Amino acid sequence: MARSRLAWCALVLAMAGCREPAGPADAMAPAVQTPTAAAPATAAPVTGPERRILAFGNSLFAGYNLQPGESYPERLQEALRRRGLNVRVIGAGVSGDTTAAGRARLGFVLDAQERRPDLFILELGGNDLLRGLPPEQTRANLSAMLSELRRRGIPVLLMGMRAPPNLGADYVAQFDAIYADLAREHGAALVPFFLESIYDQPQLIQPDRIHPTAQGIDALVAATVDDVAAALPPTPAEAR
Repeated sequence: MARSRLAWCALVLAMAGCREPAGPADAMAPAVQTPTAAAPATAAPVTGPERRILAFGNSLFAGYNLQPGESYPERLQEALRRRGLNVRVIGAGVSGDTTAAGRARLGFVLDAQERRPDLFILELGGNDLLRGLPPEQTRANLSAMLSELRRRGIPVLLMGMRAPPNLGADYVAQFDAIYADLAREHGAALVPFFLESIYDQPQLIQPDRIHPTAQGIDALVAATVDDVAAALPPTPAEAR
């Protein structure tokens, strides 16, 4: 466990190098205020038939060390309902899951649902990175999951990850191409880098320097709620 946490620390710190380095003035500047998933001035009334979103991932979806109601699936549901969307977001995050572990449990989780999800959010790959697993394994596992979801007729929003530069240029090039390639191949919607809004904001990361705080979760929701809403298939009434 300690080794995994140290690896995640290295990953988070390395990710800060994925952008151009800040100059001296930037280093002394106050932290940028990160947007949160705040409610609009007037929340829209919730209407229409209920649509279900299955949020399938690792600790980033499991709400690690957060209070009830603070996980990404729960906060995403609130944000979508404030927009008037009658949505239920079902959390299916398991801390520590690799893409191989997700692939192994995918069928069981889908079969356990009361009905077929209207949208499936797939968020896996970070634990493959921290373990240094070959990118071709990550690609194969994600592709297998996307193929199964496509076979079942379930639309997918794929949450991308990005490899830190300290893993080497070849590894980074192979890993970073996975999500966009698979989204095109399988017709999935894509968020290129799920952690884009928080990875360089240490005030939004828990003391373990691994997991988002509740405020960090709000920032993730604010940054991705448009993508989720756009990926939701229209209701029959909306399609007319």
